[in-house]
Order: sequence, then structure tokens, then C-alpha cells
Amino acid sequence: MKVLQVITKGETGGAQSHVRTLCAALGRQGVAVQAAIGGAGPTSPLGRDLEALGLHVHGIPLLDNGLRPLRFLQATRDLLRIVRTESPDLLHAHSAMAGVAARLAGALSGVPVVYTVHGFAFKAGNSWPRRTVAWTTEALLAPLTRRMVCVSEHERALAGSLPLPRRRLHTVVNGVDDIAAPSDAMAWKRESTAIAMVARMAPPKRHDLLLQALARLRDTAGRDCSVSLLGDGPERPAHEALAARLGLQSSVHFTGDVADVPARLARHGIFVLMSDHEGLPISLIEAMRAGMAIVASDLPGVRELLPGPEHALLVPADPEALAAALRQLAESPVLRARLGAAARQRYERHYTAERMGSAVRGIYAAALRHSRSSIA
Repeated sequence: MKVLQVITKGETGGAQSHVRTLCAALGRQGVAVQAAIGGAGPTSPLGRDLEALGLHVHGIPLLDNGLRPLRFLQATRDLLRIVRTESPDLLHAHSAMAGVAARLAGALSGVPVVYTVHGFAFKAGNSWPRRTVAWTTEALLAPLTRRMVCVSEHERALAGSLPLPRRRLHTVVNGVDDIAAPSDAMAWKRESTAIAMVARMAPPKRHDLLLQALARLRDTAGRDCSVSLLGDGPERPAHEALAARLGLQSSVHFTGDVADVPARLARHGIFVLMSDHEGLPISLIEAMRAGMAIVASDLPGVRELLPGPEHALLVPADPEALAAALRQLAESPVLRARLGAAARQRYERHYTAERMGSAVRGIYAAALRHSRSSIA
């Protein structure tokens, strides 16, 4: 089985991390995988990672998130050329613009397309014009989608509004490779109140809520926690300015994009992820793998990962509520240890890379059981 993975951009992010992990897992399971990446392509962070895995990586320089029809049609033409040259059995698209280009290229070449949705743009939280355009686009492309994969049951429920037969809808939760820390590191972590947040500094992430909560925690409880913000993005200058206004320069560290996220998480005891909306956040799965005590936004995808108060503290988009949760964890090593152990256990049972790879491989097999001229 030969599969071409297609993604809009190769920057650091959740969808890119998913593709990297999926490609490695599929390779271990005997699938021949190549990738086509928009923008910088082979020289992007994802492109370099995939080439290090031994994959052939194609670049599509004109593929991006911009709404420029001529440029997009040229990018689709370039993808079609790759498909006709490489003759994959299947295209597997990730992210919105790659999803459009891949389904058009698949229709023109007769190659079936699997599309993984990492978060629908027509969900609540986005503007009505954006939601309308996103839903209409997906509805028009539904006949060209051999299988649609959602990363959470919440996303699958949203997909139910599309004119797509239910038998072509699947849920495959994200997974990450296991690199469990030694027991002595886990023991040290349970004593640590250092906080980490791993997220791109752009919507829908809410680093501002964490910064405001840290200031409240300092002012009301006298606690000045050490915090690492791992990631970069267009809102970083605004977040750095807010941290300065709140007097948090000495305790909050902006690391930018880093390659050693697991090693850095091993030096922190508490993980925070605040967002306006989410699919099934990979950064939370990485924190679960690390056995960290987690505080996160109370959102549908997050509740699927961490369904009860025995697994994590889920809070509304409110600095005061977040500060209260952080104070609970900072003052209770027992609670930190209990939540960290529960999160790690859920990772081991549900969110490994091998489980994800096996599920996706099964979907590929189902898609290929039908002739290329038919739609299952």
C-alpha cells in the first residue's frame, strides 16, 4: 500500500505533529508513505523530520492558507502532477486547504482520498461568515471524500451535518509515541510546581488567560510560579508585552519553538492549555504521556481526553478560575501526583501512536476495497 500524505504547511503545530507520528507508525506497519507539504516543503520543520524518517518529501510552494484562487489552482495542479508521477494508491489530506486540493487532485486522477479533520472551521467560536464558507466548502467536497477521519467524537458529530454517508465517517483519536520518563524523574516531577504550556501563539490559544491567572495567583496567594511558554507565533509580542505589564518577566520564560518538548516537560510538574476551541489537542496527550497534572479549558475535545475531575482540572475561560485551579495544584503534592498518574494511565490505554496507526491503516484498507470508480 502506497500513501501520499498531503498537508498545507510544515510549520510546528498539532496537525504537523500528528502527521509526523502517523507516518512513523504507518511505516512500522508496512505502509509505504510519502508526503507533499505546502510552502517550504522539504525544508520546513515537518519536512526535515519526515526526511529524517526516510520519507520522500515533495514540496508544493504555492499551497498555503491564503484565499487566492489562481495561486490555489496552481498549487492543485502541482499536487496533481506529483500524484500522476508517484501513482499512490491513496491520498491522505490534513488541514483545510490541503483537504480541498487533495480532493480535487484525487477526483482528476482517480485516486481515492482520506481526509483527516483536525478541527472544523464551522464550529462555534468562529465568525458566521467563516463558518458559512467552511461548511459550504466541505459540503461541496463531500462526494469526493472516500473516508473522513475526525480526531474526536465532538468533531464527528459536527461532520454529521454534512451530506456524507455515515459509513464514511470515522473517529481516530490522536496518539503519540511513548517515551516514558524514568521513575526517578516521575518522582521528581510530583514535587515540582513549575508550569508549562505548549501551544502556537495564535488563535484559538489563550496564553493571555494564563498570564492574567499567574498575576492573580501572585497577588492573592503570594505564589510566584516558574512558567515556560513553549511555542511561537504572531501573538508572541503581545503576550510578552502583557507579561511585562503584569510584572511577570522574571517568572515567565518564552522559549519559542523547541525540538526537545518531552525533555522540557520532564522538568515541569503542571501543564496548562487554555483555548477558545479545540479538536483533540496533541499537546495535552504529550502532557498525559509525561504524567503531568493538567489544567485545561473545559471544551468538548478536552473532555474526551480527560473526562472527569479524577483526570484533570477543567476550567472556563476565566483567569480567576484558572488561578484557583493552579493554587490547588501548587498547594497539594498529593493532588498533583494523583492527577499525573491518572493522566498517564489514560495515555497508555487510549492514546499511543500504534493504536492510531492501526486504526488509520484499517480505514485505508476499507477505502481501497472499493474500485476507484465507486464511492463507498
